[in-house]
Amino acid sequence: MLENVPSWLLRLALWVVSKSEWLSDKLNRFAINSAVEVCRTRPHPWSTAHDYVSWTSLTDMRWSARHLPAVRLDGLPAPETLREMFRAPGTGQRPCEKSTCLFPAFAQYLTDGFIRTRSQQEGEPDDVRRQNTSNHQIDLCPLYGRTPAQTAILRLRDDTAGRRGRLKSQILHGEEYAPFLLENDAVKAEFAGLDAPLGLSKVQDPAQRAVIFAFGGDRANATAQVAMLNTLFLREHNRVAGEIERLNPAWDDDHVFEVARNIVIVLFIKIVVEEYINHIAPLPVRLRADPRVAWTADWNRPNWITTEFSLLYRWHSLIPDTIVWKDKSYPVGATPLNNRPLLEAGLTRAFIDMSTQRATRLGAFNTAAALVDLEILAIRQGRACDVAPFWRYCEYVGLPVPRSFEDITKDAGVVAFLRQAYGDVSKVDFYVGLFAQETVKNSPLPPLTLRMVAVDAFSQALTNPLLSEHVFKEETFTPFGWTTISQTSTLRDVVARNSATPLGDARISMTRAGWKHAW
Repeated sequence: MLENVPSWLLRLALWVVSKSEWLSDKLNRFAINSAVEVCRTRPHPWSTAHDYVSWTSLTDMRWSARHLPAVRLDGLPAPETLREMFRAPGTGQRPCEKSTCLFPAFAQYLTDGFIRTRSQQEGEPDDVRRQNTSNHQIDLCPLYGRTPAQTAILRLRDDTAGRRGRLKSQILHGEEYAPFLLENDAVKAEFAGLDAPLGLSKVQDPAQRAVIFAFGGDRANATAQVAMLNTLFLREHNRVAGEIERLNPAWDDDHVFEVARNIVIVLFIKIVVEEYINHIAPLPVRLRADPRVAWTADWNRPNWITTEFSLLYRWHSLIPDTIVWKDKSYPVGATPLNNRPLLEAGLTRAFIDMSTQRATRLGAFNTAAALVDLEILAIRQGRACDVAPFWRYCEYVGLPVPRSFEDITKDAGVVAFLRQAYGDVSKVDFYVGLFAQETVKNSPLPPLTLRMVAVDAFSQALTNPLLSEHVFKEETFTPFGWTTISQTSTLRDVVARNSATPLGDARISMTRAGWKHAW
């Protein structure tokens, strides 16, 4: 829409807007509403419970919602044959122009908290992945647990002065971390009610098993990058709880904990919008997490995660085949459930290292060999959930409907692969089509992925109960908490408050140093 506008005119317009709070608010509201309103408002008529509208499909949130009704297609290529559209060639992965490795780490941490497709156990049918275990909120459940019982397990539960409202933690090498989950290779009795870390049974190395953290989420130990983020918010919660208790010495343990949790959830949502979404967006303006946008919006409806959303967030090709922690290289296949790199580097160095490494490009022929089989699982999940083909989603969000394979991508290699695999462009799987597209200028995401992420990100984040009109007030968070929220926009803000050493001019960012918006 802005491609034909001269860059000098855009810069002038943005300068004018920046000088007016009223204009800035209007532009922010317009941009957010425009992003969300490309799809219908919730509740969606369908879910994965049935292929038709039913009371269950409208009320039982154990089943994932659907943007579009179920579609079954015959004559599709086997998922195994589609693996090669994702695999990076022997010459290596292509780098991402915009993103550092902090971007995919944050994306995984965010989505693992509320896109919780049921894990398929050995011997179970594919259709178990129609279900989810999500609370359908951005509630930091990797930190606080999915249920009240799990929250109670993770809390220190101590009314002694100086200990109120805290989460359990330990000090290692002078830094705060969550306690370890295992003792003598068995789950400690106090953590028996937590969800078991996914894949733990496959970890054979005793040293690696010994440093699995007792976290609220079964995916929070997935990689050291994810554990890094949960550790940061653990420290922030306990720091905030300490300040809340100091300023309100008469409050009991429960009061301190609940207010601290409110503050940390909201500052996390601010980071989601003001750092993560702004990194994704190709816009030359910065969007703000202004909850007033949602208060009167038609799209302000109860959250319910869709099966499409759980598929479009499989950004495996963003992850390079080697990750560096404290000058030591780790093959990506050696990083699952391995917290030793984090403990060896320390939290601050970990964030700096992830911010200096370049992510790889999201798209075809770019997934590291160790992660390629995950693409097959995603294709199977899409078919088990009878997700409509790619072209229907283009139509749904107002993108051009592909009439030929060349309409999906200009990459001749991808076009040739799709033509040989499918023969008919109308049969291309939703998941395959998402990553066959090339990325949008100034964004790390392809067009359909970008548009659908924007819809769900804003409509899931800004509808949080803590941001509602009669709750989002200073008295909910205390003056200290209100100030903390207002002063937080980036992960760097939180790291600086919880670093064992001053950050100085260290760069902590999802965006590469030197990247500039291409007007």
